[in-house]
Amino acid sequence: MELRNEIMKDLKYIAAFSTPVVAIIALYLRGYYTFLTPIYAFGMIPLMELIFSQNTENLSEEEVAEKSINPIFDWLLYLNIPVVFGLLLVTLLNVSSGMYETYELIGLIFSTGIVLGSNGINVAHELGHRQTKYEQFMAKLLLLPSLYMHFFVEHNFGHHLHAATKEDPATARYNQVVYSFWITSTVRQYVNAWNIQQNLQKRGNFSFFSFKNNMFWFTLLQISYLASIFFFLGSLALLFAVASAVVSFLLLETINYIEHYGLLRKKLASGRYERVREIHSWNSNHVIGRIILYELTRHSDHHYKASKKYQLLDCHEKSPQMPFGYPTSMVMALIPPLWFKVMNKRIPQEMVSLAK
Repeated sequence: MELRNEIMKDLKYIAAFSTPVVAIIALYLRGYYTFLTPIYAFGMIPLMELIFSQNTENLSEEEVAEKSINPIFDWLLYLNIPVVFGLLLVTLLNVSSGMYETYELIGLIFSTGIVLGSNGINVAHELGHRQTKYEQFMAKLLLLPSLYMHFFVEHNFGHHLHAATKEDPATARYNQVVYSFWITSTVRQYVNAWNIQQNLQKRGNFSFFSFKNNMFWFTLLQISYLASIFFFLGSLALLFAVASAVVSFLLLETINYIEHYGLLRKKLASGRYERVREIHSWNSNHVIGRIILYELTRHSDHHYKASKKYQLLDCHEKSPQMPFGYPTSMVMALIPPLWFKVMNKRIPQEMVSLAK
């Protein structure tokens, strides 16, 4: 019985596949059901977060030892590749047939974009921190349909170095609205990714066309991806693919917005910043959000030790705590006056002073 309970606990992350399941249902029911995925993601999930309690417990040393080598947690990540690309292919084929009304296409754009963000970019983020080449390849592959492959470079070599500083485009400023952040973060991250790649190229002494130049190959792959869709499926499918990608990376940027909003590191006398600590990321222990997003909500511990696998992440008492889970907070961020009223008073005063 105890073993069965442990297996069920390990399998709880299967719930992360509920989003693509809803997207499949929306695809085939058609009509206003095409909006079922955004309703589920930003209505039903936040409601469940309010109903279910938080869990601040951390794993014991014995549990860490067992779960760190249990392959089921990795396979639950890998499974997202056939799920994401399978759903994307079927959706593009259906869209190219011209069988949907305009309002249905809009619903499916949001539906597909949410899956590309939650089960694509989010999983790519986790795999992108792994050390094995095949897992990093899977991370890059999952970023392809979101047209956000540069995230692999900027996030790993930029954001984790500059998080909670004004130099980091993925750290939202105090009193910055999310809609402004979408623009500044998206543009600056892309520019930063090229600058980082250029520095890596100089240090590694390899040519622009080298296989080591990720940004060159990312650009080529993304253009090829869109060209293939246009060639085989037509202009409507191309428009759909681009629109879905925009929805997916704006979903990511909304998460980026809430992860470090208003939190800043102090600059030391040496001119360098203090090291990243548990206090420089917003943490959430709301169970539903943790499971659906593969523990992304325990973001403080992720930045404290980026190589730690999602199933092992801890809650730190020092970390600033969000009043709601990440899905609920994302909805709240879309209403700036409400976001500022709830969140600004939670930011430590010394960090508010640093922002001025």
